[in-house]
Amino acid sequence: MSAAEAERQASARETSAAEGYASGVNTVARTQLLAANQPPARFYRGGARIAALRGDPPCTDHQPEDWVGSTTTVRGRDLEGLSRLPDGTLLREAVERDPRAWLGESHVARFGADARLLVKLLDAGQRLPVHAHPHGDFAREQVHAAHGKAEAWYILEPGEVYLGLTEDVSAEEMLDLVSRQDVEALLGRMHRLPVDAGDAVYVPPGLLHAIGEGVLLLEVQEPEDLSILLEWRDFDLDGARDGHLGLGFPLALEAVTRTTASAEQIAELITRRRSSGSVLPAAADEYFGLERIVVDGEVELDPGFAVLLVAEGPLRLEADVAFEAPAGSTVLVPHAAGPVRVSGQGVLLRARPPRP
Repeated sequence: MSAAEAERQASARETSAAEGYASGVNTVARTQLLAANQPPARFYRGGARIAALRGDPPCTDHQPEDWVGSTTTVRGRDLEGLSRLPDGTLLREAVERDPRAWLGESHVARFGADARLLVKLLDAGQRLPVHAHPHGDFAREQVHAAHGKAEAWYILEPGEVYLGLTEDVSAEEMLDLVSRQDVEALLGRMHRLPVDAGDAVYVPPGLLHAIGEGVLLLEVQEPEDLSILLEWRDFDLDGARDGHLGLGFPLALEAVTRTTASAEQIAELITRRRSSGSVLPAAADEYFGLERIVVDGEVELDPGFAVLLVAEGPLRLEADVAFEAPAGSTVLVPHAAGPVRVSGQGVLLRARPPRP
């Protein structure tokens, strides 16, 4: 993207936001464009392609994640990771003040004021370390977290990923591999798979995984920052201190799946370039939903709390407010907005919490 085009898109976002909020500060739940929310000084490189996608100025080379519509903090931090609305209000506080408007009556009846969703843009400027995330039962019992961390990826720019084990690994061997930081042996025991733009990958709790260098993706996940790190050798990390959620590795590794995942089981986690509708397997439904919506003319989205990415655009959105959203825009939609009419030609990705 040229500098002139980046400036044009950034200006369009600012104009759209100004038009949407000319009536005053955001005192009620309403549809709104979100600015980038990239926590600084992460432990791996990336971020330039998020800026290019969004039409923003370049960021530092260690801001590889954009936490979109986030009510979740970076682990161990008070505010870092939380999204702010255009008037400066923290989204978490807005949802707590009026959860029914943001999330809907049935959602609140089932889950309370918990949005049950975190969305990220992720730019892997280098291969991420081998890691896994705990299931909710383990997370609640051992670290008193409200959720575990299932996740899924929609691939925006291609590369390769590592998913699951090709052979059983005993608890003793896994602990030994981690203690010695034998990264080659870890990766050699995992499925290594190419992914193309438009593919989607579901990563259930416990499954070992790593995202390859060069991949740009949209991630949907349970709203926690919980990672069990099996690798840290070449990263700006003290994994021996921080890689086990404060539990020690013998206990933390109990949350990691050590049994073989067959090629057929791994294939069931990957959706290859589905043209429209849900892009995730049914196993993800208890955690979140992700849809690809092709717009050629006009479509209407049913009401519900959602985070949108305009993957191709621009598109025009009309609900409680109306504005144009250039390609790369992220949009927050509260339940109270009602149906959203989307017009133009492009592609929209819609992430949503689990159905109550």
